[in-house]
Amino acid sequence: MTTLLTVEGLTIGFGNAAPVVDNVSFSVEAGKTLALVGESGSGKTLSCRAALRILPAAAQIRSGSVTLHGANGPVNLLDLSERRMCDIRGNQVSMIFQEPMRSLSPLHRIGNQVIEVLRLHGAAKGQGARRQVLETFERVGFTDPERIYESYPFELSGGMRQRAMIAMAIVGKPDLLIADEPTTALDVTTQAQVLGLIKDIQKDTGMAVVLVTHDLGVVANMADSVTVMNRGRVMESGPAPLVLGDPQHGYTKDLFAAAPKIAETATETVLDHTPDYILEMKNVSKTYVLKGSAPWVPKTVVRAVRGIEFGVERGKTLAVVGESGSGKTTCARMALGAELPDEGGSIVFRPDLGGDAVELQDLDRAGRLSFQRKAQMVFQDPYSTLNPRMRVKEALTEPMEIHGLGSWEERTDRAVEMLNWVGLSPNMLTRYPHAFSGGQRQRLSIARALMLGPTFLVCDEPTSALDVSVQEQVLQLLEEIRDRLNLSYLFISHDLAVVARIADEVAVMRDGLVVEQGPPETLFYDPKHPYTKALLAAQPEPDIERPINLKIVAQGAGEPTTWPDAFRFDGLQAPPLIQMGPGHKVRCHV
Repeated sequence: MTTLLTVEGLTIGFGNAAPVVDNVSFSVEAGKTLALVGESGSGKTLSCRAALRILPAAAQIRSGSVTLHGANGPVNLLDLSERRMCDIRGNQVSMIFQEPMRSLSPLHRIGNQVIEVLRLHGAAKGQGARRQVLETFERVGFTDPERIYESYPFELSGGMRQRAMIAMAIVGKPDLLIADEPTTALDVTTQAQVLGLIKDIQKDTGMAVVLVTHDLGVVANMADSVTVMNRGRVMESGPAPLVLGDPQHGYTKDLFAAAPKIAETATETVLDHTPDYILEMKNVSKTYVLKGSAPWVPKTVVRAVRGIEFGVERGKTLAVVGESGSGKTTCARMALGAELPDEGGSIVFRPDLGGDAVELQDLDRAGRLSFQRKAQMVFQDPYSTLNPRMRVKEALTEPMEIHGLGSWEERTDRAVEMLNWVGLSPNMLTRYPHAFSGGQRQRLSIARALMLGPTFLVCDEPTSALDVSVQEQVLQLLEEIRDRLNLSYLFISHDLAVVARIADEVAVMRDGLVVEQGPPETLFYDPKHPYTKALLAAQPEPDIERPINLKIVAQGAGEPTTWPDAFRFDGLQAPPLIQMGPGHKVRCHV
């Protein structure tokens, strides 16, 4: 195989400070995948951005070379003019960014943004370009490509926005794809399909991939070679079977030790108690009506949530898992009163044991403000939740200021305390959000959510942007806070290993419906529904000998009309949830 990209002795710094990327070297061959692995802030993304010359303005490339071996021979990308780099970006070298909402224009439709790649590089025109974009949308897992083409980014879930970014990166069929956490926001079934898609494109076109990830399961399923980075330096590199099978460096061994895993055996389930729900949803549905792209185009009815019935026990964690667009985040928003359920649904909040119940849909302005002190949310996209013009200190103290709590000194002390809780230094209070890595920004979001001392916390993918070692710390932190303060969590995640660790009960959602519900000890070791089985089969494991079985994933993630007879249904005529055992419910025909 021919080497496509070579990075040699790359050193990047800011001002007079020590380099943040120090003498980094790696290479990737055509048709192969190189995985850059390491903690958040280790210099992985900066090294990749240097190849496209899209570093921050203050960054200095102090030494090194980035050589692209194209059809016209090798060329050092660091020496090219900006005009020539514009021809290379998106055409020969493309990049998938970690935070899709930051990368997509909120003012333009998704289809127009993706088709722009083809128009800029002359790859296709007119209806041919549109057809190519729709085909790419279908390949990345969109079931309704036409609707996605006409949608704006805010109309899509986080995972769907990430799939749109992947489509934008691969629509031009580049020689090299730099994928910076490409599956961070994706559920495991879509992740498995997208990883399979990238492999298929590599086989068809000989495309090389530089994969930046903290998910060792993804590395095991994708990488031909691995480079492990820490604090801007390469710790270990080599063929994937050797690095994953027999790591030599202590840092690499620590990464594997911190990776969350589903336990080999189930623990005993204890269900002999009467549940005390801090939040309970009864017959909750949510329907959206989307206007057409033109006055003569009919409106689209989207049933995001259909007949949800579950509760979050006081001091416990209910995890909601399912693919992107299944209604998980809509449930979370309704649980916080940010969205009202359709008529006939009821969401009851009981702030105190034995106290009065509050109907969220009936709250007035004052009641909603009081409720928000007791219920907070950690959002999926950390960058969009932090004001880029606010320093960390202002961002953290703002909730207390809104609610009129504490003096200026007390608010500052609380901010310092929260930073310590999430593993950040108090000297970060004067910085702006853009000065932090993706994982650090997520920790800031968690600190902000804890500022008011809530009793109920909704966590929407709170660890999806974190590397495995920091993820381990945050999960341990969330568990300690929950146990110390008797907090209750509604925890949304697509990472089943994380869910298996933190959840007391799990609800599996698909297309707005709960298809299976029960304790993790039951769902993960004795699943009944084909979709639950697909989620488990799609979970990547950090073992190169245990690849993802795409056939099982495709069967369970397919249309409900293709499921086995006991679970099959068409349209809106879904079977009811049937009690299969203690605390275990499955949507199936009797």
